[in-house]
Amino acid sequence: MTEAPRPRRRRIRRALIAGTTALTLAAGGGSAWALDRFVVDHVEISDVAAYEAAQSTAADASSLSTGGTVTGSSYTSDGASVELSTVVTGSGDSTVTYYVADVTLTDATVLQSAFANNQFGTNIIDETSDIAEDNGAVFAVNGDYYGFRDTGIVIRNGVVYRDEGARQGLAFYRDGTVQVYDETATTADALVADGVWNTLSFGPAILEDGQVVDGIEDVEIDTNVGNHSIQGDQPRTAVGVIDENHLVFVVVDGRSPGYSEGVTLTELAQIMQDLGATTAYNLDGGGSSTLYFDGEVVNDPLGKGEERGTSDILYIAG
Repeated sequence: MTEAPRPRRRRIRRALIAGTTALTLAAGGGSAWALDRFVVDHVEISDVAAYEAAQSTAADASSLSTGGTVTGSSYTSDGASVELSTVVTGSGDSTVTYYVADVTLTDATVLQSAFANNQFGTNIIDETSDIAEDNGAVFAVNGDYYGFRDTGIVIRNGVVYRDEGARQGLAFYRDGTVQVYDETATTADALVADGVWNTLSFGPAILEDGQVVDGIEDVEIDTNVGNHSIQGDQPRTAVGVIDENHLVFVVVDGRSPGYSEGVTLTELAQIMQDLGATTAYNLDGGGSSTLYFDGEVVNDPLGKGEERGTSDILYIAG
């Protein structure tokens, strides 16, 4: 294991991103519909914290944010332990750099979710590090960028936010188990009744029963305007399951020749398999792939020491 240098953080202002996106869409013949769909905030819940506080299913999370101790690349508390490591493989333009967070929980609900700006809706974004800091996180990764789309089952911290099954999802249960499931074959209310604490709606599943899933290189998560292919060598974020309440998160940097070219979905699956995961699921990647720990962004999301805005994170409070 070798440690890569940490990039200098720079903030990307939302106004600049929105303005650039609007100009790009306009130059390409984008209509007012496109601007409304991909740029303008659509806030459905303006105060997520208050909304969750009113739900009895979310109330038990507040007592689990206990202060812990950071020692180098490790964090330990009564609720969780996190061990970070950096892996560098290959050489020259074939170098791949990725970051591994081995996470053990004493209670599955210690792993929480948070939305950008404490709001739920579409096109609402902030940097992973800012969302993490707003929620007192010691560890965080980007989530599934739920706000890019208006489909998918979205359950966060035991609360239902969206019930529009569309793809293969991942469900984190209160008992510490994690399962890949078909969103179109169930409902959000049924999942909560069965003990689901968080869901993610991106994918695909890349490991099942410890084996690399066939056909993952052909999967497209979204085919609507503005989406980019998830195939080829890309920055990646994934979560893997080793055992009940034992997870592994991997963030792969990419698009930086000589530092890290990224990996394919099959290569990502092999990384997770080598780490001992039996189930693994692909999250939003590309420039969104971000790992935050103890007040800093550990990886280099855009290959320039910058972050890209996203709509949500998974985190552990410090």
